[in-house]
Amino acid sequence: MERLKRFLLAGVAVLVSWLATTPTLAEPEIKIVPEATAAARTRQQQQQLRQVRPETYDLDRYPVTDDNTDRWRNILWTTALVEPQEAYVAEALAGILSLTVQPQLSSDQQRVVEMAMQVGTQLYLSNPALYAPVEEQFLQTIEQSRQPKWVAMALSALVQSEIVPEQLQQLRDRVHQRFPNWTRDAHLYPTLWEIAIRNKPPNMPPLEDLLNWTIAPGQPQLYVLCQPDRGMLCRTILKDARGEFVRQSGRLWSVPLLLRSLHAGLAWNFTRGETPQGIYRIEGTNPPEMKFFRAFGSFPLVKLFVPYEAGVEQFLPGRSGRLVGGLAAYKTLLPPSWRNYFPIQQSYWAGKAGRSLFRIHGSGESTTFFSNSRRFPESSGWNPTIGCLSAAEVYDDSGKLQQADMPKILNVLKTARHLPEQANDTLDISGYLIVIEVMDASAAPIPLKEIEAAIAKRP
Repeated sequence: MERLKRFLLAGVAVLVSWLATTPTLAEPEIKIVPEATAAARTRQQQQQLRQVRPETYDLDRYPVTDDNTDRWRNILWTTALVEPQEAYVAEALAGILSLTVQPQLSSDQQRVVEMAMQVGTQLYLSNPALYAPVEEQFLQTIEQSRQPKWVAMALSALVQSEIVPEQLQQLRDRVHQRFPNWTRDAHLYPTLWEIAIRNKPPNMPPLEDLLNWTIAPGQPQLYVLCQPDRGMLCRTILKDARGEFVRQSGRLWSVPLLLRSLHAGLAWNFTRGETPQGIYRIEGTNPPEMKFFRAFGSFPLVKLFVPYEAGVEQFLPGRSGRLVGGLAAYKTLLPPSWRNYFPIQQSYWAGKAGRSLFRIHGSGESTTFFSNSRRFPESSGWNPTIGCLSAAEVYDDSGKLQQADMPKILNVLKTARHLPEQANDTLDISGYLIVIEVMDASAAPIPLKEIEAAIAKRP
């Protein structure tokens, strides 16, 4: 008996000790992210700004060679972040873009030139007068480059500037002449088609047809409704696997997302450009990695696949692997009234052009980190991406998380499948995502009452 008593007393002592050192559920441990503190962000900002000086952009000292590839890609990324308004930056970009007319470039040189096209579009459209040397190189690219992608990028940038209609027609005619098979090119065809309808865009089919359509039975459908101005926030709603729109407290479940590219003005059919409209397959998540915290934040990323992209388990319902059957097969995923509406085919053409790795993710960067965000005050609490869909994720100066929408998105996508607990399914998240620009919206995000009215108009 005495022995049992000593044993019980010892157990109580251990329990008391454990309770004294274990945090209670009422007082959870608050995680501090060192990269999100004000001091860390100040150091990062200063590091970026120190690179923007004339000697950094000296092409005589640092020519675009294979040995200098990493250096120039780093500098160009910094240039996109800081968006400097400096003549020496314009001259350096023009110097790199002059390589677009060279008949032979190494793969490393091509990577630098393509990044210069992306950043050049962004800076040229931010200040066409200062970045006039970039405009001159875009014109030379259209006239002489053998790369249809670069010709399409140059033409797309110039179309968005203040060139007169007569010059635009001349540029189009020149591209038609130089590339007689342009209808078969996944970069030239969408670019020239959009130029052709620029002044008279097609009427959007009835929104209710899209919202009440089922791509595949038993598959959740996440809708992202945007303004044509991607500086505005988009509205996200969800239809679950049973075909019912998800509601909370009687209202449609919704979170805002930002679909603006850092390279503002870079079109959807180019790598790192705006997020394309159209259908994406949702399949699984990527776990968060702290080494990519600034880019993607603290939470898992939702994986999205466009047509032709490798790695998808099942793009078409009931068929393994990537999309097969071309545009005709893609159109079967849409309601009849939407099948010939070109804007919703953008994800198809983007996949055909080689775009990939789209994600829904947060960001550990400060919302003031990207300099050109000041030009888009309507979405000041969200960070741009290079093609992905950006969810809010905000930290205070001490590195504590203050707001995050990714947990809401992840949770609702999981529950929307309505799988039984014992179901053996390797994908906890799957379904389809549809991005569409609502042409006549009067506010951003688009009011839920407008969406409710469209849902109520069942075909």
